[in-house]
Amino acid sequence: MLGNLLFPEIEDLIVNRNLATLREVLSDYSPADLADLITDIPSEKDQAVVFRLLSKDIATDTFEYLDVDVQISLMKSLAKEEVAGILNEMAPDDRTALLEELPAPVTKQMLMMLSPDERSIANKLLGYKENTIGRLMTPDYISIREDLTVEDVLANIRKYGKDSETLNVIYIVDDKGKLIDDIRIREILLSPLDKKLSELMDGNFIHLIATDDQETAVQVFKDYDRTVLPVTDNTGILMGIVTIDDVLDVAEEEATEDIQKLGGSEALEEPYSTISLFGMVQKRAGWLSILFIGEMFTATAMGFFEHEIAKAVVLALFVPLIIASGGNSGSQASTLVIRALSLGEIRVADWWFVVRREFFSGLILGSILAVLGFVRVGFGQMTHAAYGEYWYLIGLAVSFALVGVVTLGTLVGSALPLALKKLGFDPATSSAPFVATLVDVTGLLIYFGVALMLLSGKLL
Repeated sequence: MLGNLLFPEIEDLIVNRNLATLREVLSDYSPADLADLITDIPSEKDQAVVFRLLSKDIATDTFEYLDVDVQISLMKSLAKEEVAGILNEMAPDDRTALLEELPAPVTKQMLMMLSPDERSIANKLLGYKENTIGRLMTPDYISIREDLTVEDVLANIRKYGKDSETLNVIYIVDDKGKLIDDIRIREILLSPLDKKLSELMDGNFIHLIATDDQETAVQVFKDYDRTVLPVTDNTGILMGIVTIDDVLDVAEEEATEDIQKLGGSEALEEPYSTISLFGMVQKRAGWLSILFIGEMFTATAMGFFEHEIAKAVVLALFVPLIIASGGNSGSQASTLVIRALSLGEIRVADWWFVVRREFFSGLILGSILAVLGFVRVGFGQMTHAAYGEYWYLIGLAVSFALVGVVTLGTLVGSALPLALKKLGFDPATSSAPFVATLVDVTGLLIYFGVALMLLSGKLL
């Protein structure tokens, strides 16, 4: 990556339409850097000008690195023949990612621009459900039979390898096309030419199923440290391969969605810089309204104890401290559990371990805050006698309430994501603000309940 690639000299060449020099300058860049450069150009018209200066092969490679919104913008500026050329040369998985973002009528037009073979591949990949592994795979791979020799394999690679997505792994299939093993190219290169593949096989291979969710691929790539994996149907027939670059994109999208949900909003589903103001508001208004309604119950709880507050106004001073501590502890637990679920560190079946762990964590954390709370009340009494003769009872009420509220917060924050996961929902929906809102009301009930027990007949 070259950072901001739109250097002043390149910008001047674009403005002055010094295309011959600009073409020479662009020839020094890799497709990935060219994609960054084109993205940095503010004018869609100028983006098209720069793109047209690239050779056919480089243009296709560069196009695959562009974000979908930039790809769509470029296609609007290119001639129909240019678009057809790019679509036919694109890697099938990258083309699928583009086509699934287009409106149905536009996708149909794009498909008609493809050659019969490429159209068949595109329709097949688009036929898989959205967010399945089938949408990520490419049929560009090398598969061979086990009775061939190393020399035969190398000849096959020389003949067909240029069309393969990657040559890191060779796949062994039987006469019906069923995957029976995979062999790293390193083993083949280091073996004698007359050695048969059956002698190199160990029958130990990892594969994905085309109908599985894309998140499965992320976990499998992580667990087995692979850069490419074969994809089969439910009967084991080899359908294609998935490479690490596509899986990294999925991982980034999933992490982005989880982070956005943890903030208390719906996933944006498009870059922050391109989403419309109305779209942004729409994604955030729903959850914000739900949280607002939830906080109304906090006001209701406060109203329930208005007589006690009227008798001892000092109690109201600690309400923000109590509910904030419960919300913060719940948010901590929720975030930790959601991330642990995402990484596969824990499962729903581990719920008792998680709840037990968080219960004791809540007691310890609550006790720490309880000591700090009591010290705060004592310090206020020592410096300006703020709490009267029963200051120590007020301090105890705050302390005991903190232990209860923090423990409750950790329990709710840890249990809610597990419950949502069990019910088939996204655990990230139990966002930090949502957990905090749930704990606020119960926190008030605990606080004023403890205060009534300790101060009844004295301040209350």
